Order: sequence, then structure tokens, then C-alpha cells
Amino acid sequence: MVNMMILIPFLLVGLFLILRFLFKTSLLLILLQKFQCLEDWLHVHQLYRVPQFNHLFQENELYVKVSTYLNSLPSLEDSDFTNLFTGSKSNDILLHLDTDQTIRDVFLGARVSWTLEKSENGGARVLVLRIRKNDKRRILRPYLQHILSVAGDISQRKKEIKLRMNVDSPSSGENGRWRSVPFNHPASFDTLVMDVDLKNKVKADLEMFLKSKQFYQRLGRVWKRSYLLYGPSGTGKSSFVAAMARFLNFDVYDIDLSKVSDDSDLKMLLLQSSSKSMIVVEDLDRFLMEKSKNVSLRGILNFMDGIISCCGEERVMVFTMNSKDEVDEALLRPGRIDVHIQFPLCDFPCFKHLANNYLGVKEHKLFPQLEEIFQGGASLSPAEIGEIMISNRSSPTRALKSVISAMQTNAGAKSRRVSGDGAEEIGGGEQGGLFSREHSVRDFRKLYGLLKMGSRRKDEPLDLGSADKDGSN
Repeated sequence: MVNMMILIPFLLVGLFLILRFLFKTSLLLILLQKFQCLEDWLHVHQLYRVPQFNHLFQENELYVKVSTYLNSLPSLEDSDFTNLFTGSKSNDILLHLDTDQTIRDVFLGARVSWTLEKSENGGARVLVLRIRKNDKRRILRPYLQHILSVAGDISQRKKEIKLRMNVDSPSSGENGRWRSVPFNHPASFDTLVMDVDLKNKVKADLEMFLKSKQFYQRLGRVWKRSYLLYGPSGTGKSSFVAAMARFLNFDVYDIDLSKVSDDSDLKMLLLQSSSKSMIVVEDLDRFLMEKSKNVSLRGILNFMDGIISCCGEERVMVFTMNSKDEVDEALLRPGRIDVHIQFPLCDFPCFKHLANNYLGVKEHKLFPQLEEIFQGGASLSPAEIGEIMISNRSSPTRALKSVISAMQTNAGAKSRRVSGDGAEEIGGGEQGGLFSREHSVRDFRKLYGLLKMGSRRKDEPLDLGSADKDGSN
């Protein structure tokens, strides 16, 4: 008994040294691999081949998607060897499956393996799936559907966004009426200067839309979502469109209505656009006010939610206007416009965000004076203030003084226009001319919020405008 008590510490030390040796070397990993090989040898397997080309020597789309999926697996890094390539960016390193390389995957508790082989004819490649026969009926089809889904998401994230524009007349070439260029607009939801809660609401709305295919199908509705962005020029509507496109990773189809010959031509443009895309029509109110003879109001209504809109899915339609007050109500009803987002002129919190972004200034001795000017009703668009700051970015104090001067000049010009003959100005300016110029911007927003609350109906579209930000809804 005494001898055993003496031997136990030596045994524990020996066991510790053995375990340490196993963990510091690859012996444990080798033993695990041998055990897996023995376990696989005790089962019957089924093999499935995915050739790179079909019998017509066309690339097999399934091969491409399976390759995309396999190259994304973490187990690729654990293989004995693999290929390394640089990506589209110089600092990107990509891993790719190599010939005769085998990687393992687990799905629904079942282990499978893939091997990349060369076919006997022509040197084309073949991906070989090895799966246990007793797992085949349970996981084969769900596993392949899982691969297609993951590969589709990866391709969507990595694809280069295109900006497509309609040309004047049909001609031969890429996609008929559309011409495309890379969409390199740098705007994103992180760089947008707007209310944080509003940005989060829009992002949540877009994310929910992307996950709602089965919901729309159950309702018997076309899988699309439409937004109206309205506000004066220079308030960030175009940058918001770019941020939406980058967030969704959708191609942008920018429709210039002045280049559309008639209602049928507008339908053809929609037919030639792809699913998973953004359809953008800017300055719709100005086009309607010009009363074009080519495209009718009925043609635009059918374009927005007519039977032709079902030819394609997972689309986001965006319309921009300076003002929606003089637009036909039929354009704004639910189903045609789902979400209304107002882009007001710059207020003081927005100005502070701009000053931080453009000048790196969070606080300044001139801020109280600027806040007083904003509270007095004077304002400029974010684009105007941003341009002043860019021109004077080397001197924050000079930039802020220039903003003060521009706002005072703008406020003085408005005051002179209102007091010239004591009458209301109707039809002038960018707010649609429905309210007198003598109202300050702040009073106008309060009045507009009261009117909107009083006239709200149960079926009114979701409005993410300034009233929503103030908590009045």
C-alpha cells in the first residue's frame, strides 16, 4: 500500500508529460485522423460526381456553386495543402481547393467529404461527394439545397454593384436599353448624416424585407418594397439611395423618364431589369409637373404596381421628390409607396454631425451663436453647409464663420422676399409653395406634423419622416 502511494505521483507526472507531448506535437491529430479513417472504413459510402462541364461542354452551374461553398469552409484551412491566391483587393488572401485535395464537412450531424479530381477526358475537373449510405436519404437533398443557398449569399456579397442607365433608343448591346458602369459611390449608412434612430429603422426594414420571401408568397403579393424620399435639393436623398444599394448589394437601375418614349417603353425597361435590384426614379414630382406627352400618369402608376411589376422579385423601388404636396394622391397610396422618408433642411444637431465629419470639431465657441441662428428658423441644406466646410477645412473657425455668414445672408434674403409686398408666395421655392414664407422652418415642421396627425388614416403607408424622429407618432 505504501509503495502504491509512492508510485501515484510518479504516474501522474508521467501522464502529464505524455499529454503535454501529444498536445505539443501532431501525434494526437494523427491519431484522430486514423480513428476517422477506421470509422469510415466500417461504413458503406455513396459517391456523387459534379463535373465542371456538361455534355454540351458548357460550364456546370452546380459545379461553380459547390466550389464557391467549399472554398468558404473553415475546414479548408485545416487541410494538408491548399492553394492561395490574392483577391480583388491587394490585401485579400483567398483559399481555393486544389486537385486531389479532400476536405470534410458536417451537416445535420452527418460527416461528408469532397475531393477535387481531374476527369479522364480533357483535363476538366470533377468534384466528388462521399456520403454514407445510411445518411443519404436523410441529408442529401437538404444538404445540396444548403450549398445552393450559402453559395448564392456569398456570390451576392462579393459581386460588383453596377449602375445601369437607360439610353434613348433600343440598340444592340448589353441588356438592350440598359448601359452599365461600376457603382463606386462611397456613401453608406455609417457615413450618412441623419437621425440614428431613422437609419436603424430603415436598415431593419430592409433586412426584414430580404427575409420575407415566404411571407410575401403566402400573402399572394409581389416581393418588392417601395420608398419615397422627399425633401429640398441637397438634403442627401441621392446619397441615401447609394447607401441603400451598398447595404443591399443590389444593382441600381436609374430610370431617366425623359428618355422613355411611351408607356410601353417604360414597361419594357422594367422587364429588362433583374431581380435583386433597385429601381430608382429621381425628381418624379418635377417630371409630372412638366406634363410630358411621352409617359402618362397611368403609365407611371402601372409601372409602380401594375401586373408588369410581378415580372421579377426581391426588388426595391425608390422615388425621390422635392415635395409630395402637389403630387396626385394615387401615386402615394399603400402598395405603390410603402415607406415615406422626409429629408429636411439642416438643423443644429445635423450641423454638429457635419462639423465633426468635415472639420473634426465636436465643440467650438461659435456653436452657441450657430444654435441661436438655427433656432431663429434660418437654415441651409446639408450639401450647402458641407461645401462651405470643404472649402475652409484648413481653418475650422473660418469655416464656421462662413456658415454663419451664409445663413444670415439666406435668412435676410427670405425676409426681404416676404416683406416686399406683404403677400404669400405661392408656387415658389422647393417646399411646393403651400405655406407662407413668413413661417420659420421650425414652425412649418410643427404645423406639418399636426396636419399629418390629423389626416392620418389606418391604411396610410409607413412614414419615417421628421415627425417620427421627434417621437410624435
